[in-house]
Formats: sequence, structure tokens, C-alpha cells
Amino acid sequence: MAQEIILSVVAPDRPGLVDEVASVITGHGGNWLAASMARLGGQFAGIVQADIPDEQRESFERAIAGLAGKGIEVTLRGEETSSATIMQGHMAHLSLTGADHPGIVRDISHTLAEHGVSIEQFHTQLFKGSMSGEAMFAVQADMVLPEDLDDDKLREALEDIAGDLLVEIEFKVD
Repeated sequence: MAQEIILSVVAPDRPGLVDEVASVITGHGGNWLAASMARLGGQFAGIVQADIPDEQRESFERAIAGLAGKGIEVTLRGEETSSATIMQGHMAHLSLTGADHPGIVRDISHTLAEHGVSIEQFHTQLFKGSMSGEAMFAVQADMVLPEDLDDDKLREALEDIAGDLLVEIEFKVD
């Protein structure tokens, strides 16, 4: 039988990092299931979901720990991942764009949490505005809304935040 594991990976960016992690997984009879990885500030960071056969778990953990000698920090999460609760509800998407300033993520995430929204994916980006060259900030989020949530109340709360933050928000319920 295989155990589902979650690996968080952080290392100074260089070619071959994903190959090294994938080789350890495959070399221990494991299967790479899903991942989200990116280069951020000169570091390569990501999270990987994989299955590792029970009989390979200990040797896999030693091999993954050995990547530290190559400058790759890996943290493992194990058995508790398979028992995690999957939130029931309906999907929604949030897009935000505006001039960058501290507090945008805090204010948006706080509003979502107050309404019981679960974030499935959350991507942010800092970029230069095409006309002004000013630092701009963007958020793309896929979310699960609770079944009993009034979508219009969440939309209103997000629009209030958008006004306070001076950003544009687009909120779509699937």
C-alpha cells in the first residue's frame, strides 16, 4: 500500500532541482501526483503531492533528507494528509489588480476567512504598470464558498475592500 505525502521544497534556484526531487520519489517506487512550484526571489519553492509505498517510506525519508547536502530543504507531511477534510461548497474565482502597497493580501484573506471561504489556489504577482511604470499587484484565487454563504454578501464585502484598497476586483461564482 502507498502513503500519500506532501513535500515542501525550497532551494536556491538552479537547473535540475525538480529532477533531483522527482528522482528520489521515483527511485523509491513513488508516484508524483501534483505540484505547484515557482521561482521566487532567487529561490525555487514548491509543494509536491506524491504516493510512496509503505515499505519504501523510511528509505525515502533518508534520501529526501540527504538532499539538504545539495542545498535543497524538504519538509514532509504524511498520514494526516489523507484524513484532511475536503470542504463542500461551490467554486468561485477572484481577480484583483491595483497599485502595490502593504496589506492587500491581509485584507482580502481576512475578508474571505470571515465568510468561511476556503482558498484552493492563490497566486500573486508584482509587475510594472504599462503606462506609469508604477508597481502593480495582482491576485488570482480559486476558492470554495460554503453552501450556506450568501454570494451577494461576500461580493459586497469584497467591493468594500476594493474601494478601501484602491484596487479592482472581479468576483465570479461558478
